[in-house]
Amino acid sequence: MAAVSVAQMRALEAAAIQQGWTEEALMDLAGERLGKSLAEHFPKPGNAIGYLGKGHNAGDTLIALRILRDRYGWKIHTREAYAHKDLAPLTQKKYASLHSLSRLDEMPAWRDLPSPLLLIDGLLGIGAHGALRKPLADLAAEMASLRSHAGAITAAVDLPSGVNPDNGEISSGSVMADITFMIGNAKSGLLQGKTAAATGKLALVPVEPLQDDHPGSLQLISPQNCDFGKARRPFDFHKGQAGRISLLVGSADYSGAAVMAATGALKGGAGLITVWVPHSIRLAVSQKCPPEVIVRGMDSPLEALEMAHDAMVIGCGIGAIDPSKADDWIQLLQRGTKPTVLDADILNFIAASGNTHRLAAHHIVTPHPGEFARLAPDLTNISREAAAQAYVSRTPVTLLLKGSRTIITRQNESLWINSTGSPGMATGGQGDLLAGVIGARLAGGMPAIDATCHAAWLCGRAAERALNHPDISEESLLPEDVARHLGGAFQDWRCSLR
Repeated sequence: MAAVSVAQMRALEAAAIQQGWTEEALMDLAGERLGKSLAEHFPKPGNAIGYLGKGHNAGDTLIALRILRDRYGWKIHTREAYAHKDLAPLTQKKYASLHSLSRLDEMPAWRDLPSPLLLIDGLLGIGAHGALRKPLADLAAEMASLRSHAGAITAAVDLPSGVNPDNGEISSGSVMADITFMIGNAKSGLLQGKTAAATGKLALVPVEPLQDDHPGSLQLISPQNCDFGKARRPFDFHKGQAGRISLLVGSADYSGAAVMAATGALKGGAGLITVWVPHSIRLAVSQKCPPEVIVRGMDSPLEALEMAHDAMVIGCGIGAIDPSKADDWIQLLQRGTKPTVLDADILNFIAASGNTHRLAAHHIVTPHPGEFARLAPDLTNISREAAAQAYVSRTPVTLLLKGSRTIITRQNESLWINSTGSPGMATGGQGDLLAGVIGARLAGGMPAIDATCHAAWLCGRAAERALNHPDISEESLLPEDVARHLGGAFQDWRCSLR
């Protein structure tokens, strides 16, 4: 399912109406699905305030508020930019159907409202362009104030008001959302990295009559949009079928990287996990790793090729490579043929030693922006999306380009944009965990693009789940917290619950 432009979305709406859907039926379905999605993402009920403009986005918001109140126990309120008579007729109708609604005439006394405090941006829809004007600008500023000073969470309906859904431009005074619930289809401008600060996380609200099933150059990683990873294991499944994985990770300075990568492989579903580390740290890593993991000491990375495996992970925390062993690492890259995740220090070694030509189709490279700049210094002054496309056009790997809007692609593939995650993941060790999960998905037989997309979504979703725990915050979130919630993330993916 490709991301769409405003014109394409309008055409889909017109086609649905031609097929017998009314505007009201589409609004009712969208609003109900939106309410359900909000409740799934924020499972603890609190106070929800709908910030309403005059159009159909306000109608969707009103229906969602009713769902939150009647099904999930939220207290609901509205802040309105316009008089009731100025609302679109259908929005007026939805307002009239909401009985016992608390209408706020001024900024709420937020200290008196039990948390969580959820602000729902229904000010503008996809048809509006340019900077917000009064009275909408005043309400957007109020939302920003509550987000900054009251710890409020902002959820945008279809797009953050003031953001262009076609090109991703953020106008002055735009709403800054923590999550954007896109109705029916992903909007192409909202998937761009430059827009992430305004959109926050991305969620897709399925509305089948509006769904565009055609492939495109830009696609959202979402369980509503992807079919892989949904099937349950057959009852006679065994650990050999789950896959054997070898991880060449860790060093004296970064033994924790080995532990996190191994944990990712274990929690990601691999059947047999062997971690290869320098002899000097084998005991320390063995004591910290989960007991299910085999830890072996090595003199040379080539030793790992002597043991059967279905996938490899190389590089997490290996540090600067000893020049006397450099040829062994190059030989490992040349002789290995199984799907292989290349992360962190091995990427720096490949770039510094001029061995980028050794990268092959079975390699999955997972650079953060700094590592990517070393791999492709000529691509640093263009957008992330253009840089990713240019890189895979000349390199046969699968690329996962890390960032607040992670990009995954390879030659002749769409750009896949991850929808999950949190700023709380900005801490050491998260990338090591991700590398292990990717490796596990590969070892189980998933194609490289599917395995990489699946792992990125799972780790991001696990972080979101962890943050729903009352004792975990963005500041305190650890990779081990993410690891503990990977099981729930797998279930959410399988059941399309996010």
